[in-house]
Amino acid sequence: MSNDNKKTSLQRTFYSTTAMGLLGLLLTTPISMAAQYPDRPINLIVPYTAGGDADMAARIVSKELGSVVGQPIVVQNKGGAGGQIGSVYVHKADPDGYTLLLGRVGSQAILPALLKKKQYEWDDFTVLGILDINPMVCVVNADSPHTTLKGLLEHMKANPNVLSYSTTGSATSLNLAAQTLFASAGLPKDIATEIPYKGGGEATAAVLANDVAFSCNNLASLLGNITAGRLRALVTTSPERLKELPDVQTAQEVGHPKLQDVNGWSAIYGPKNMSPELVTYWEKQLQYLPTQESWRTAVERAGAIPRMVTGAKAEDFIKAQYEFYLNLGQTLQLEID
Repeated sequence: MSNDNKKTSLQRTFYSTTAMGLLGLLLTTPISMAAQYPDRPINLIVPYTAGGDADMAARIVSKELGSVVGQPIVVQNKGGAGGQIGSVYVHKADPDGYTLLLGRVGSQAILPALLKKKQYEWDDFTVLGILDINPMVCVVNADSPHTTLKGLLEHMKANPNVLSYSTTGSATSLNLAAQTLFASAGLPKDIATEIPYKGGGEATAAVLANDVAFSCNNLASLLGNITAGRLRALVTTSPERLKELPDVQTAQEVGHPKLQDVNGWSAIYGPKNMSPELVTYWEKQLQYLPTQESWRTAVERAGAIPRMVTGAKAEDFIKAQYEFYLNLGQTLQLEID
């Protein structure tokens, strides 16, 4: 073989070996793909209609993080079936980081715990981080004779089936807050008559109109009427007293600590099996939020408590919430058709 032929053969071997090595590197280094992420808009799916607590939480995140990630975060409302439709959409999406979910306690803990025919389990997603806690408040009309939670419970015990309360339907957070309170006080689940309404606003309006005696509802749905003196707050489910309602006792303070488990919350999820690189990326972005006064202020104005939690602690919290509602459902024989 001539020197030229030997040289050509060696060159071919070198180029072939180099090409195979580069291919192997690309195949074994997922960061090569993630390094370009994100290179197009990210869809943040809200499994509820526009205007509610979940929608507000999503739009606050979109506004705060859009410039940080370098791509628009597009909020899309896919409401229906108590949060199932939007959640299933994300559950079936590619885990490429371009479809995320604004999860809520109803869609991600209550439904998986109580739904007869489940389309997903509580852990069929990638938990990226908890954003906030949405405490509930039990209220009566400002003209009500019941000035304390203890007085209200004692009246119900002495007068079963006389009072009524408003909810947004069986096995919703409004219903489960009342049921948890009854169970904690040793009262039967039908001690008062449940009147279901289409939404939290209507449930609040029923108390304002004295159509029902009381309601346990999200702070965001009640705060304006409480501060205006139209509703009287008896207890909050928050871990500590609320800045907005410093004189209102917590469930722990009034001797019903289990009620503290009935809080709304918002969390960011991805489809199951997102890569570790994408999970790390989003945890880093979410941890940026608490450093911004604008985010904290917006969350508080929406009636929530900023409470950023990522990693294993976030998953542990959601698992505990799922188990709480699972046990509550079994105790009270609650199930969603």
